[in-house]
Amino acid sequence: MNKLLILVVEDDASVRNLITTTLRAHDYKYLTAQNGSSAILEASSHNPDIILLDLGLPDMDGVEIIKKIRTWSTVPIIVISARSEDTDKIDALDAGADDYLTKPFSVEELLARLRVTQRRLAITNSESTSKSSVFTNGQLSIDYAAGCACLNGEELHLTPIEYKLLCLLAQNIGKVLTHTFITQKIWGSSWDNDIASLRVFMATLRKKLENTSGSHQYIQTHIGVGYRMLKVE
Repeated sequence: MNKLLILVVEDDASVRNLITTTLRAHDYKYLTAQNGSSAILEASSHNPDIILLDLGLPDMDGVEIIKKIRTWSTVPIIVISARSEDTDKIDALDAGADDYLTKPFSVEELLARLRVTQRRLAITNSESTSKSSVFTNGQLSIDYAAGCACLNGEELHLTPIEYKLLCLLAQNIGKVLTHTFITQKIWGSSWDNDIASLRVFMATLRKKLENTSGSHQYIQTHIGVGYRMLKVE
């Protein structure tokens, strides 16, 4: 039986009922909120394990809610929204969202995302002593034990998904990784939404890696195929 508590923030009653019925059928505990102010109150009062958040709420933009919650919590936030533009995804991800589902979505896809997030939580919460080495490529370094990455001696501020992508590319340096391979490793599935989200995450990761003047290109895009981390001397 699932012990996780899910906060469902959705003003559309039919979508909210679909989500809560699905959660109940799979033994998840849940709370609901129909607007931004009650979402923030529920999140701060009950400390949920995962938040499912609609971006288009009546009183407050979902991105603002993410920003407010991120001031005190690192709870995984999965954004559920009818917005399909990359700019909306980037705004939500930059604000601190962990994942993104675009309406309409299937129940199976929602459950798959929850399972992946649940596994990530289990890994995060467990003591991991197996990774103690430091990866170095040019001015980029990844300290697996500390769970952080640095560029030119300065720590990179990466989201959990960006860090996981960087580690996956680093562990396969020089090898082209297909979209399907990457999405299976990161999300445990390869839905169309996963590949769309991957492009957004890779764009934000690349921007952070190549933001400084004189920075090398670390990530190479193979259009229609996937990505590769280049070896930098």
